[in-house]
Amino acid sequence: MSLHPILFMGGSGAIGHRTAQALRTAHPGISLLIGGRDLAKAQQAAEQLGGAQGIVIDPAADDLGLGDRQVSAVVVLYMDHSLAGLRYAQKGGVPHLSISSGVFEIAPQIATYMHKPDIAPIVLGYEWMVGATTVATLSIANAFSRVQDIVINALVDEQDTGGPTVAKDFEHLSKMLPAALSRRDQAYIWRDGQDAKVTFNAVDGTPIEGSGFSSIDVAGLAAATGAPNVQFNLAIGVSSTRRRGQPMSTEIIIELTGEDLQGKHLRTRHAVIHPSGAAALTGLSVAMLLERLLGLDGQPAPLPGLYFPYQLLDADQYLKRLAQDGGELCELPT
Repeated sequence: MSLHPILFMGGSGAIGHRTAQALRTAHPGISLLIGGRDLAKAQQAAEQLGGAQGIVIDPAADDLGLGDRQVSAVVVLYMDHSLAGLRYAQKGGVPHLSISSGVFEIAPQIATYMHKPDIAPIVLGYEWMVGATTVATLSIANAFSRVQDIVINALVDEQDTGGPTVAKDFEHLSKMLPAALSRRDQAYIWRDGQDAKVTFNAVDGTPIEGSGFSSIDVAGLAAATGAPNVQFNLAIGVSSTRRRGQPMSTEIIIELTGEDLQGKHLRTRHAVIHPSGAAALTGLSVAMLLERLLGLDGQPAPLPGLYFPYQLLDADQYLKRLAQDGGELCELPT
């Protein structure tokens, strides 16, 4: 399949690099445009990747400064407050995937989509690790006839800080929305203060102090499962692998309570773990979404629409690729 290059806006960072690596592993001939405001940095990242070109992005221009150059998809790896990437993708009728906005910032993108719903697929890639959490959770939920409670506890190693763009985005999210969107007794609420404080056990059983985080996973999982109680918590500290004297990892603990397929009480506890950290897990997710959006996986490309990542990613294939990448979805003691 011959494709125009995929445009990575903000592609010179760690997530862009990991995404490109994952794509290249599965599709060695894929062509990429690494876009940024710093031409030298973009060109350096493109040179390291090979088969890529570094370019300057002008978000104030309708064509982003690309002229008549064509692209097959637009991936935005930072908070695009002006929606320049989305407007450009809609103008060209190509898929758009962005990963950095908070749950409280999706209204402008939804409004833009609603005025042109038949142009191309748009993916709200704001789930934790862009689908790693929700895909795994919904796969586990297949063992339930009814899901009552979903608790997601994400542990980010303090050494896994990412680049300056990631730090800036997290600072913005923390400043704008200190309360945590959650679902309690079927009602959406905002946890704050002491109500947002939690303690959970890491993969190795170590108690971790965390707090509620407003992840769009809450809304997606509630809609997909009907669970009346859903919450997402985040902590930054020492990952379980590093406590064992190994390199850092990222871990996502998933706890589900409800009834099994025979109507009996069931509680499960699992973890998604990636030994190379958050950027590697996010990059895998973004790469697989691009494969799906462009039909690179051998299946027909999705129709125009507004999607969560978990609506596009096949769980079996995702977990298989996760294992190939060194990660795992493992069962934990309850």
